[in-house]
Amino acid sequence: MTTATTLGLPTELPHPAHAALGQYDTPALVAAFVADQALAAQAVQAAAPTLAVAVDAAVPRIRAGGRLLYAGAGTSGRLGVLDSVELHPTFSWPRDRAVALLAGGQSAMFVAAEGAEDNRAQGAADLRALAPTAHDVLLLLAASGSTPYALGACEAARQAGALTVGFANNPGAPLLAAAEIGVLLDTGPEVISGSTRLKAGTAQKIALNTFSSSVMVRLNKTYGPLMVDLRATNAKLVRRALALTLRATGADEAAAQAALAACGSHVKTAIVMLKAGVDAATAEQRLAAADGSVERAIG
Repeated sequence: MTTATTLGLPTELPHPAHAALGQYDTPALVAAFVADQALAAQAVQAAAPTLAVAVDAAVPRIRAGGRLLYAGAGTSGRLGVLDSVELHPTFSWPRDRAVALLAGGQSAMFVAAEGAEDNRAQGAADLRALAPTAHDVLLLLAASGSTPYALGACEAARQAGALTVGFANNPGAPLLAAAEIGVLLDTGPEVISGSTRLKAGTAQKIALNTFSSSVMVRLNKTYGPLMVDLRATNAKLVRRALALTLRATGADEAAAQAALAACGSHVKTAIVMLKAGVDAATAEQRLAAADGSVERAIG
């Protein structure tokens, strides 16, 4: 969407340092893109305090059985889909508790449906179809911060009492005001003006990684820095599960393999078995009583 309003947004302005972009030789061209992308991390660093507030607001709702919901259009929406999909293999997070809405539907993941982002009513309808509750957390993603689809989803979520967290790349964006918590990722002009799949998208990906990973750590999905709440379902994960179990326990390989075999290759359970000297059933009981905390289950 190109309007007089969007033309004035920082993310839509020509980059003042790259007016001669088309005349750059290839090394200079690559260097320009790489250097500008580095600014994405700085934008997320500036937003870190707000991200921490969002994590602390989200965790009690998720603990109470809520879901992580995502809504967006185009690149922003696809990044939400990516984050939602990755939570299951990384943290064994239930697939039905990480649900992403993308303007234009599932086909828009592969074929751009640019006009779909302008439908505010559809955003609200898609969100209501998920039957949101006060325990749910909705992450709204829009580089411009004015995408009607995202704003419609935000309005419907707030009416249902869900926590809304808006991510936008322009100061003063409507989405930042509409959401209960607004996360500004101020990335400014792109090397290719208006191409927010560049550092605006990179900043959104970093912010989503940070937010969802922090929530999962608070939900006891890790043991120290180790990604232990996974089940080995392919050859790569079998190797990873064994390596994690060895690293966490210091056990020999035979003992680690035996523990994993006894508990369905669930790394958390194997660690508790080996560290506490208990069988798989007892380890599972301890983890349940400790809200999934390996540290507390070991005692």
